[in-house]
Amino acid sequence: MSRFATGLSLAATLLSGQAMAADLLQWQDNSLTYLNGIDFKVDPPRQQTLTFEHASGWSFGDLFIFVDGIKYNTEATNGANDGHSFYGEISPRLSLGKLSGSDLSFGPIKDLLLAATYEFGEDDVDSYLLGPAVDLNVPGFDFFQLNTYYRETDGKRDGSGVWQITPAWSYTLAVGDSDLVIDGFMDWVVDNDDSYHANLHFNPQIKYDMAKAMGWGKRFYVGVEYDYWSDKYGIDDDGYVGDEILGGTDQSAISLLLKGHF
Repeated sequence: MSRFATGLSLAATLLSGQAMAADLLQWQDNSLTYLNGIDFKVDPPRQQTLTFEHASGWSFGDLFIFVDGIKYNTEATNGANDGHSFYGEISPRLSLGKLSGSDLSFGPIKDLLLAATYEFGEDDVDSYLLGPAVDLNVPGFDFFQLNTYYRETDGKRDGSGVWQITPAWSYTLAVGDSDLVIDGFMDWVVDNDDSYHANLHFNPQIKYDMAKAMGWGKRFYVGVEYDYWSDKYGIDDDGYVGDEILGGTDQSAISLLLKGHF
């Protein structure tokens, strides 16, 4: 085969691969968020966080990934005697509607899915979650998901064999020449294991698109994040450890937020 024919074959292979990838990947969005907050519990009360987020839609479902890099302000350390930490989640979902090529919507339900999440972080805290999910058509919302998971943990982390309900949502309001976005999630662990208490983690963000207001182009938000977590990490606030050593485990923290999309 001549070099020319070889080049054509290679180019065709590359173009075919790109076309296949384009067919699989329908959309994607990436962002970086900076948070500076106070009133955290269990961990040091003042924290700075840099978060990378990726969201994408595929021909077979969707994917959400985030990774937090956390720096504790002043000289405070966490339970592992570190002045910093990290945590992340990888959450793919398979769409039964897309895989079957059928419209599965009925009533307020847009689609049926199989959701999974892998949680990872410092000091051997891996968890694996799997369960059914629905996408809901809620008037006014950009999206509204309702995911249910059965949790299994690995390593040192407690909380195996319990169920978790996780709604996630986004709502956009037009404000002047720009948008105000209210989005977030809630993780509700509804039952206990031997050493892990049922808990609820509610984490909304309220943010204003400064880039759209100023004509800068790509989205750049300023706002706040509120973080409420009852019985944080599954530690019972009514127990001795929660009351006497940690100063309670019910968290109500607030952070200033800067978020840029790219």
